[in-house]
Amino acid sequence: MTDNGGFEKAGNGETNGSGTSANGDAEEAIAQLFDDYQAGFDDYDIERICDCFALPVIIWQHEKGHVFANDDELIENIEALLKALEKEGIAHSEFQVVSSHVSGSAALVTLDWSQESADGEAVFEFTCHYQLIQQGPDWVITCIINE
Repeated sequence: MTDNGGFEKAGNGETNGSGTSANGDAEEAIAQLFDDYQAGFDDYDIERICDCFALPVIIWQHEKGHVFANDDELIENIEALLKALEKEGIAHSEFQVVSSHVSGSAALVTLDWSQESADGEAVFEFTCHYQLIQQGPDWVITCIINE
């Protein structure tokens, strides 16, 4: 993972958890995490999105921080978000890596997102900053800051 806007293996359809025995493996596993996260939104798959998080997780948006301590709280938040996206006609989400840094079992990643209607028109464009940790072979999101 580099600061040039791309994950080496993003978009390859694998699942999270390819392991992280070396920094390159960490970058590959983190790329897979975000591919899974994106696919969860594209498929409106609450479980797949939830699998991308560690608990508790902190999400900052609209200048407020929210702590989701358990699955039920996180699911409730994701359900509300997906309902809002459905109402806006969001059919696809895409991201570009703005920056990334991996250090041991922690990582910081910034992504620019575009959420589009079925005809490919951007409905929402925003930036999110992610704090990640490694749990076993998987990388998971511990904090999101939405700009």
